Amino acid sequence: MTAAAVPFDQVALRRAYGRFPSGVVALCAVVGGEYVGMAASSFVTVSLDPPLVAFCVQRTSTTWPRLRTGAQLGISVLGEDHQDAARALAAKDRDRFAGLATRSTEAGALFVEGASMWMEAVVTEEMPAGDHDIVLMAVSGFEIAGEIAPMVFHGSKFRRLVQESE
Repeated sequence: MTAAAVPFDQVALRRAYGRFPSGVVALCAVVGGEYVGMAASSFVTVSLDPPLVAFCVQRTSTTWPRLRTGAQLGISVLGEDHQDAARALAAKDRDRFAGLATRSTEAGALFVEGASMWMEAVVTEEMPAGDHDIVLMAVSGFEIAGEIAPMVFHGSKFRRLVQESE
């Protein structure tokens, strides 16, 4: 089997990358008394021992330079009902936290309520990767919520998993 020939441009490549479904996380912290956060679909677990996770961030991000200065980052694995939260955290022209239920830790990790899982993490390394950076983080704690179905990002849209009937 060979791949169909497609013109190799960024629009076509973005569409090709969009064929791979991923979850969506909120990465948030309280920095200097201000809530700072962003949504990411490039989140990945890396290691159990030591506990490590990673995500990719575009180098042109204006949020990441502020967020990376947080002592602890809160990672919220967004549930299927968090579409508005994901859009708000990706917005560039409004208060990303308006109407969003959150909680924070004394160390400054900020979490989105109703997520399926929360992790507290510290940035340990940033590696250049093309027009993005790969951010490696050490997990210092986590909490798993009840049976909350995850949000899925596929084909540039937020989607829900279909539950099989028993």
